[in-house]
Amino acid sequence: MRAKSLTPRERVERALRGEAVAPVPFTMYESKIPQCTAERELRNRGLCIVKRDVPVYKIRHPNVKITQHVYWEGDRRFTRTYYETPCGTLTTLGEEAGFTTWWHERMYKRPEDYAALRALIADQVYEPAYDSFRRAEEAFGPDAIFRASFGLEPLQALISGSYMKMQDFCLEWMDRRDEILALYELLVEKRRRLYPLVAQSPAGHANYGGNVVPAIIGPRVFEEYYVPHYNEAAEVMHRHGKLIGCHFDADSRLIAEAIARTDLDYIEAFTPAPDTDMTLAEARAAWPDKVLWLNFPSSVHLRPDDEVEAFTVDLLNELDSCRGLIMGITEDIPEERWQASCRAIMDGLERHAREYPAKYPITPQAAS
Repeated sequence: MRAKSLTPRERVERALRGEAVAPVPFTMYESKIPQCTAERELRNRGLCIVKRDVPVYKIRHPNVKITQHVYWEGDRRFTRTYYETPCGTLTTLGEEAGFTTWWHERMYKRPEDYAALRALIADQVYEPAYDSFRRAEEAFGPDAIFRASFGLEPLQALISGSYMKMQDFCLEWMDRRDEILALYELLVEKRRRLYPLVAQSPAGHANYGGNVVPAIIGPRVFEEYYVPHYNEAAEVMHRHGKLIGCHFDADSRLIAEAIARTDLDYIEAFTPAPDTDMTLAEARAAWPDKVLWLNFPSSVHLRPDDEVEAFTVDLLNELDSCRGLIMGITEDIPEERWQASCRAIMDGLERHAREYPAKYPITPQAAS
């Protein structure tokens, strides 16, 4: 079966298994592409939507009361959330901002909050939500691939999650590391309960964390507090024939060797130079056995269409083979540029497949 007869989902699935799919599959997060004529056109050309908004599990807090208060300041919408635990009340304050949320307050505000944070984490109960995931996948059809998630890595949840601000984490890591590590250990145990739940779900692949900033944590902390959890989750996922990856979208040179030693199957959202400190060729050399699921460099969207197309071709030509390669959009694109830029990217992907067919070796499975 030739790649062009496959559905968008099947093309991504084959690339995730390490095959060379021509042209290279193109994906976008569900939150980055508005429904419109251009979206329909792109999907007709093979664009695959990455659906991350349907979880395979639910989280309950039987002993924590969670309430929200929504209010407006002019045209700005704010949500204050209250977490009433047996050991005290925590609050967050978020502001809606397009596809994302700006966090004005996180849960941690003073050392006295650690007891409530421990109570909140310990109270989490996970339940499967397989039926709703399966129904959503079937209803959407083959133009999308549905992804599961384990949430953030235990330590990363304290750095970039809703628990505390990054700068507060850095200060507390130096001043009250024992308190940080107590939260970390609780999160480790909670994540371990998720591994079989996700592995036994209908999802074929799952992300474990991401948004790691090596300049904040450094290689030693990454080796000690991140790598073991990727490998532990991967062992469970692989036992069930599932794939696991991580969202590494920042400068990754500092931790590239450590990433190579993990059992992760794919590196998701990898953003090549000029937006980070690694080229695509360097990423392939560093991680030869891992699928590279890219984020097209955001700065390039601002170039003229013909330059976007040419950049796409040149980028793929950094590799000897397009095995295990997926082009993706994981960040916002300027509203006035997304339609033209995405068309140009697809033009570049299709042009590359036509002009450099030797970079797309057909595997026995793909040829059957």
